[in-house]
Amino acid sequence: MKTIKIMLTTFIVAILSSNMLVAQENKGTLLNMTEFTIKTGHEAQFRDGMKQWKECYLENEGEYQWNMWRRDQGEGSVYVITGNMANWAEMDKEDEKGKPCYMTVVNFIMPHVEKINNSVAQRMPDISKTSSDEFKYVRVTYYKVSNGNTFEEVLNAVNKAIKQKEGEPRGMWFNTRLGGPESADYFVSMPFVKYAELDISKDSPRKIYTDAVGQKKADEMGVKWNSTVKDSWAYTFTLESELSN
Repeated sequence: MKTIKIMLTTFIVAILSSNMLVAQENKGTLLNMTEFTIKTGHEAQFRDGMKQWKECYLENEGEYQWNMWRRDQGEGSVYVITGNMANWAEMDKEDEKGKPCYMTVVNFIMPHVEKINNSVAQRMPDISKTSSDEFKYVRVTYYKVSNGNTFEEVLNAVNKAIKQKEGEPRGMWFNTRLGGPESADYFVSMPFVKYAELDISKDSPRKIYTDAVGQKKADEMGVKWNSTVKDSWAYTFTLESELSN
């Protein structure tokens, strides 16, 4: 379905069928993300506008589901709507049920938005854990890389060691397919129920990999990692249930 296209050209928010920022279990699921940077002092008005749009959409028997996340750190107030597509063909679908809510978006949402950033990423199921609905937060770490093949070689090797030791990978990995020059090339989403979980001490991925293959091979893989990772950063996001469907 055309979330981005409709949002930016007709201001109808046909948000995708989704299940959290970490996506669903379909192999190769496409994760569509629309990021809103809110004007200073306009956050309450933006939230109210989103509530009005949600009410309108549901009154018109809209079928699509979505989740809204608020970024907890970084500059300004940032919200992200996420949704899944089973394939690219869903971008061709129209959402007629959202059209009656056109003026709600025009009058009560967009006046409070400073900028919008859209991107589409694809889930990497072979190195991702099974997602769960039982969480309120996600920690997302982003990576800019110079060589995707090298980066994925390291990911596959390290996540194989983690899976052998712990039963499954620790997070859900995504490869960005569409986005601007500011978009990360890859990111990993780690769900958690409360912040206290971040205090739990675990072996680092490097240690797990070193224990599995030995120091020499681990050092060689570390050189590959350092040669391709140009930058990385992380945020946590809180699920905004009242703005989600």
